[in-house]
Amino acid sequence: MNFKKVGVIGGGTMGQGISEMLAKKGIEVLLVEKTQDKLNHAWDMIETSLDKQMEKWALTQAEKKLILSKITKVTHFADLGTCELVIETISEDPEAKKEVFAQLDQVCPSSVILASNTSTLSLTELASSTMYPERVIGMHFIYPVSKIDLVEIIRGLRTSDQTFEVTKNFIEQTVNKRGIMVYESPGFVTSRIICLLINEALHVLEEGVASAADIDDSMRIGYQFQYGPLEMADRFGLDSVNAALERMFREYGELKYRPAIILKKMVRAGSLGVKTGEGFFKYDKDGDRI
Repeated sequence: MNFKKVGVIGGGTMGQGISEMLAKKGIEVLLVEKTQDKLNHAWDMIETSLDKQMEKWALTQAEKKLILSKITKVTHFADLGTCELVIETISEDPEAKKEVFAQLDQVCPSSVILASNTSTLSLTELASSTMYPERVIGMHFIYPVSKIDLVEIIRGLRTSDQTFEVTKNFIEQTVNKRGIMVYESPGFVTSRIICLLINEALHVLEEGVASAADIDDSMRIGYQFQYGPLEMADRFGLDSVNAALERMFREYGELKYRPAIILKKMVRAGSLGVKTGEGFFKYDKDGDRI
């Protein structure tokens, strides 16, 4: 299938990254958010990302304009009926996601693939809210989208072979990323492993073994991580990490998935990381660490 138009639901960090990446590939993107204000914010963040690339001579002004011209701001799901693929990237709330998929079912022809960027939720459960569960699939991009050349392709119980093959072709041929097939399991592969790493780093911090900066430096420098585990958590969103761990703890029933107390405290305090400007470290409005 030749993908020319893709819908992206949600203008958060992942929605912005996926929209920018697709637009760079020459694909027309319909970016959907609940309100015009949220859409404008997402647009501004994408433009900021492109400006940073221009500063590094990785992009020209003409290329920036071309990329932005490929992204259309949309507030109504009805416009998504003309897409070949729709990717949902809203927060990890199963009921909210099921509501989105139920609405997509009403506006998208049965040939349109409905994908979720969920990192922990059940694709089978999300697909149960649609009339055509065979077209629902997981497409888990990893932050930062533009730099990580891997996508987890998750099959739900009723995901068809055709849906999987078309999705894999889209990831590997159109987007030029490596697609790995994952059978549905809480946390899949990447989230399950990275959340455990983050949780262990949180326990090390709680126990006073080392400072947040030294913990991150030990992994970033010692093991060539792009970000240390605590900054990684800040960039994922501490609320998202907490939700992922709690869900895996419920599903597996193993203590290793129980979120560290310090993580719960940070979430309750509203210190969620980059999105609020402060988590384990502080960040400016562009998401750069201060």
